[in-house]
Amino acid sequence: MKKWLIPLTIWVVDLFGLVLSKKTGWFSDWYAQYIQPIWVGTIGRLFSVLPFSAAEFLLYILILWTLVWAGIRIGRIVQRKKRRHYTIAAGCYRIFLLAVLLFTLFTWTCGVNYARTSFVKSNQIEVRVYTTEEWKKACEILTEQVNTYAVQVKRDGQGRMVVGEHAEKRAVRAMQLAGEGYASLSGYYPNPKAVSFSQILSYQNVTGIYSPFTVEANYNQDMEDYNIPFTMCHELSHLKGFMKEEEANFIAYLACMKSDSEEFRYSGTMLGWLYCTNELYKRDTTAYKEMWNKLCKEAKADFEANSAFWDKYEGKISEVAESINDSYLKANGQEKGIESYDKAADLIVGEVLNAEKVGKQ
Repeated sequence: MKKWLIPLTIWVVDLFGLVLSKKTGWFSDWYAQYIQPIWVGTIGRLFSVLPFSAAEFLLYILILWTLVWAGIRIGRIVQRKKRRHYTIAAGCYRIFLLAVLLFTLFTWTCGVNYARTSFVKSNQIEVRVYTTEEWKKACEILTEQVNTYAVQVKRDGQGRMVVGEHAEKRAVRAMQLAGEGYASLSGYYPNPKAVSFSQILSYQNVTGIYSPFTVEANYNQDMEDYNIPFTMCHELSHLKGFMKEEEANFIAYLACMKSDSEEFRYSGTMLGWLYCTNELYKRDTTAYKEMWNKLCKEAKADFEANSAFWDKYEGKISEVAESINDSYLKANGQEKGIESYDKAADLIVGEVLNAEKVGKQ
């Protein structure tokens, strides 16, 4: 039983860290400021040298190893009748060791950060209830911006936006530029990684994913390109300890708009337009239709291609994946679950209106 003591102790410490982060107002903030950057600068930097997603390939290796190991273990249990209990106990111990390792990595590179002070509160960003007229005004501004940037980006033969070279480095630069205005976003970022077999993410209706086990920002390279810059910045924001999805979306919007790349600004305005007009649709359907009609043909082509892409993957797999993600988010304090992503609209509309007000001064 002694050999179980160390992993059990580590597991208890992990649980204590999660409880402490949720029950106190200081631990998560202190951790995000001083400890989280260490993991980004060590684990994240280590895996950043690989040109592919380490998390993705480690997952495939783990699945293969598990199948082989389970086959060998079951064979031994069948053959060794006298030592069957020992073989089972040894197998359970190794499974527990692996589970503790993964849980520890998740806890200290992700889990404890869910309880930190929000990006909005720590930066004293105003959040209030906006009138329908204000929503309409913000959507009009976003529509104008979309139309401006839509004609500045590269497009393929079907008229859809194409992401140029070195987008990963430009995502890092966009986040660093955002960090000049928000200290909590400053510092080192590893390049985001494309998932090689992105179809797996597509079937789950997932645009990107943060890996706490390798401290990597991963994105779906198969989706329509206008989504990619925004998604890169969204996932990179998680590396700074901002785990709540609405805030990651808001940070991604800020980073894209701070970028010196037309592709990133276009991506930011497109996603900002989408989130904000979805809310406008609930308030004033006629106003929403007006915004859609004002969009240029280039932007409409991207939106229509995006809808066609995700429609291909609608089904039981995407429903189950969304249900699991919804439960995961709620378990980590995001009461709205997957609806949290859409709550970024409340933050984006304020940023759009404030930017316009400052521009007029």
